Amino acid sequence: MTALVLFGSFAFFLLLTVPIGISLGLATLVTIIFADVVSIQYLAQSLVQSTDSFPLMAVPFFILAGEIMGKGGISERLFKLANVFVGNFTGGFAIAAVLTCMFFAAISGSGPATVAAVGGIMIPAMVGYGYDKKFATAVVVAAGSLGIIIPPSIPMVIYGVAGSVSIGDMFIAGILPGILVGLVMMVWCYIYSKKKNYKGNGEKFTLKRVVMAVNEAKWAILIPVIILGGIYGGIFTPTEAAVVAVVYATVVSVFVYKELTIKKFPKVIQDAALTSATILIIIGTANAFGRILTMEQIPKMVADLLLSISSNPIIIMLLLIILLLFVGMVMDTVAAIIILVPILLPIAVSIGVDPIHFGIIMIINLAIGFITPPVGVNLFVGSGISGLSIETLARATMPFFIAMILSLAVVTLIPELSLFLTDFFR
Repeated sequence: MTALVLFGSFAFFLLLTVPIGISLGLATLVTIIFADVVSIQYLAQSLVQSTDSFPLMAVPFFILAGEIMGKGGISERLFKLANVFVGNFTGGFAIAAVLTCMFFAAISGSGPATVAAVGGIMIPAMVGYGYDKKFATAVVVAAGSLGIIIPPSIPMVIYGVAGSVSIGDMFIAGILPGILVGLVMMVWCYIYSKKKNYKGNGEKFTLKRVVMAVNEAKWAILIPVIILGGIYGGIFTPTEAAVVAVVYATVVSVFVYKELTIKKFPKVIQDAALTSATILIIIGTANAFGRILTMEQIPKMVADLLLSISSNPIIIMLLLIILLLFVGMVMDTVAAIIILVPILLPIAVSIGVDPIHFGIIMIINLAIGFITPPVGVNLFVGSGISGLSIETLARATMPFFIAMILSLAVVTLIPELSLFLTDFFR
């Protein structure tokens, strides 16, 4: 009965279009009042305790670093670098857009931030070179989802905290799967561009152009090297790495590239604070929601149900993936991780799946949710940039959805893609 009240009230508030963080909190409150599972003070205590975590401090700092880099001219220089390498191929601009999103993902940790930073430059440029606006926007919207797969990744931080898994290991494990997803997207860009006869930029690949582009973008390229190198070199923790990223991005954007002025800085702080507050509210309410689930032994019930369907690890893994794909379509990524990790991770471990590998599978599943309605955050950002409707963009991104599903299948079936680098650096 408690589970019915909890999920029923949650669904009711979502149908009323109440923001997901508030919906989780209200559903928890309603359950506490009607089912009397704990005292009403529990909700307030959970909101404070769940966010009182040193590893979670990385989240607002990575968000701030992403905001600074997005407005500091870094994305434009990354595009120039990508364009030098692939711009002359068939569909070069589309491939360069994916590559730029991969570069920016390695410094932002956020899907929507990647779409916003890269899309503002790439979508008008691609349209100007004769690309269809729907395809141009779909490329950036889909590739923006790489923001949470390629480290540093905010959802990876949340998963590490929720699953008691090394955040550093999650970061390093996301590198090869993120590259795989990006390469598969590039293949589709080439096939589509070949069909539509989208030519390259006509500029020859020369060592001089490469050296100039690398020199201009070198300060941006160094960011992921500093973050991951510092973590795995034992110089600082992931949280400290996020602070270093903020300081470094500020110095580069203000004093080196000189595109982020002191006058613009309050707006950057404001945007980062609003995003951080939203995520922390979701973390707090989702944590309270998840603890009531645990009290009612719902994770055990779900595990027993799945294991009763089949004892075959492949079937169980397939069921988990289908569940995650559905959840990614209807729920915020942070909330999904906090609520589902305590439920699904023990099931995955029981069938022999490494927690790090399962984390990457989960992140890719939820990244797919960034381009699937009704929640599809990247679709809304892309729509705001291009002026296209959500429905139009959802149809345009369907080939990329298929590409990500194929990539997910490969990552799931080949654990070494996720675990090779983590085992190598241990």
